[in-house]
Amino acid sequence: MRARELKRFKTKLLEKRSELINVVQKTENYGREADNSTEAMDIADKASSSYTKEFMFSKSGSDRQLLQSVTDALDRIEEKDYGDCSNCGEPVERKRLEAVPWAALCLSCQEQAETA
Repeated sequence: MRARELKRFKTKLLEKRSELINVVQKTENYGREADNSTEAMDIADKASSSYTKEFMFSKSGSDRQLLQSVTDALDRIEEKDYGDCSNCGEPVERKRLEAVPWAALCLSCQEQAETA
């Protein structure tokens, strides 16, 4: 992969990482605030707050997983492995990297991983 392309992907990944860090921090702050405000609520409000908090934590889990994938992709750039499939070593399709810059697997390895 050419240096200019690599730089463009790195910029995209850094922007995505920053965005995800903000989302995760906001979710954690919301969870802390919800814990502090449940004392004066009635049972229905507590149930609603609990449901919302669970939903936010599950979303946060997904965001954290995506953040880890983005961080791993940035590590692959530093290690000069970016753009190569982590499974078979073949190049990851350019269109795939454009759509999902943190992709670690080529399309056929990703399909195999999903069916296994």
